[in-house]
Amino acid sequence: MRTLRSPVIGLYFLAPLVAEFFLGDFPLYLLPLILPLSLWYGAGAVLIRELTRRAGRGWPTILLLGLAFGVFEEGVLTMSLFNPDYAGGGLLDKGYLSVLGIGVPWTVFVLGLHVVWSVAVPVALIEECGRDSRTTPWLSTRGLAVVAVLLVAGSAVTFGSNYPLYGHFVATAPQLISSASIAVGLVVLALRLPSGSHLSDGRAPSAWIMFATSLGCGAVFVSGIELPSEFLSVSAMSAALIVLGVVVVLGSRQRGWGPKHRFAVSAGLLLTYSWHAFTGGYGDTASEFAVSLVSYCAYAIAAVMLLFVCQKRIFPVTSSSRRSARFP
Repeated sequence: MRTLRSPVIGLYFLAPLVAEFFLGDFPLYLLPLILPLSLWYGAGAVLIRELTRRAGRGWPTILLLGLAFGVFEEGVLTMSLFNPDYAGGGLLDKGYLSVLGIGVPWTVFVLGLHVVWSVAVPVALIEECGRDSRTTPWLSTRGLAVVAVLLVAGSAVTFGSNYPLYGHFVATAPQLISSASIAVGLVVLALRLPSGSHLSDGRAPSAWIMFATSLGCGAVFVSGIELPSEFLSVSAMSAALIVLGVVVVLGSRQRGWGPKHRFAVSAGLLLTYSWHAFTGGYGDTASEFAVSLVSYCAYAIAAVMLLFVCQKRIFPVTSSSRRSARFP
């Protein structure tokens, strides 16, 4: 947890930890993979955050850059958007759109995971831990260049590890070009968004309401992919993202919105991954079951400990402010 004292290092390693491990994609004994994974996820999250804050922009920019990150990873590097045999899960079978060569539910699901959990949740938690430096740049120009180099290395590692692992699949030239073009377009749009918003005369909802909303919307989103029809899946996932977005946007424009609310939203979303990991499968043997169960429990405990440490850093408790500083 000491990495939280350096926001850059904290974000660099928290992003892959949330994106791949807390989700339950890798068992505990593969935790060393966080080092190569951090080249892509960690450098990506840091670069997105730094570009946003250097440009004087806010969360709309972070989310759009997160979408660009997801489109580039899944459309160009892993090509899971177009590979019918990716991970052997028949990801494109449901809602297959032949004109684009994608499965609509899988596209919505995986891009949503990247925007919300690979980027937004780690950035939000580490920024809140920084308190006074929450919206200011953390890196010098040289440091930013180093992160960009790490991201390029991470893209090579991501492609190089996925290409032989998932059937040496290569998307068509139009698919690759369109994916890269969309990613670039999203970056340009994100950095041109206006900054700032106006407060209304209303009062922000309680942090508990924001926590429950993010936990509920997160549950609907991650479960939506399992619904029996593509229409229900896409509708449920889209509705979850829209409701969460509307509630957060409206709440953040009310007076009284602050660190407790931002932390509550992030905490609810992080814990969504913690319970959802237990639905990811347990293998076919007793040993695989034991490893999976231990891994899921360890990641859930780590997530709770992470939130506990973040809470202590965001809301330092003194003898005179113990009651008011407590979340939420």
